Amino acid sequence: MMLFKIVVLGDGGVGKTALTIQTYDPTIEDSYRKQVVIDDYPCVLEVLDTAGQEEYTALRDQWIRDGEGFLIVYSITSRSTYDRVNKFRDQIIRVKDLDQVPLILVGNKCDKVTDREVTREEGATKARALNCDFVETSAKTCVNVERSFYSVVRLIRKAREDSQDGSQKNKKNKKDKKCNIL
Repeated sequence: MMLFKIVVLGDGGVGKTALTIQTYDPTIEDSYRKQVVIDDYPCVLEVLDTAGQEEYTALRDQWIRDGEGFLIVYSITSRSTYDRVNKFRDQIIRVKDLDQVPLILVGNKCDKVTDREVTREEGATKARALNCDFVETSAKTCVNVERSFYSVVRLIRKAREDSQDGSQKNKKNKKDKKCNIL
């Protein structure tokens, strides 16, 4: 069974914990594990629910280092949480030292339509700019919660396959390169 390490990032109060515990059973503090089957593959999801407050910035680097895939969550009812999405994405890119990582942008609290400050179109536009997928969720009504986690697992799986393909190509290239001394 494959293990997938997912880190949930976002400002405090956007609903990270509500999303995480919606379908996951707590084991220790902020880490949750669940066995699921995604696309006929048995998986163990290890989800790290991070603290969104600014005082935890130093810890966040360690959480990011340990993660394979990421959900960046903002609240559709809070423009300021949406405006800080890039900060989290930039931190992931800096810590992982990669141009692209398995990432889903999540606009949470879509059940609160009358309190909406960020449109669905704005979320989709930001996701395109960040080169990632986008989904709106509601932890309260269970809308798209499972989908967001399953989508990031699929991205992690693809990244692993691409990495293996790259390793195989590198090995093949090394075999093809020979030095003959006469």
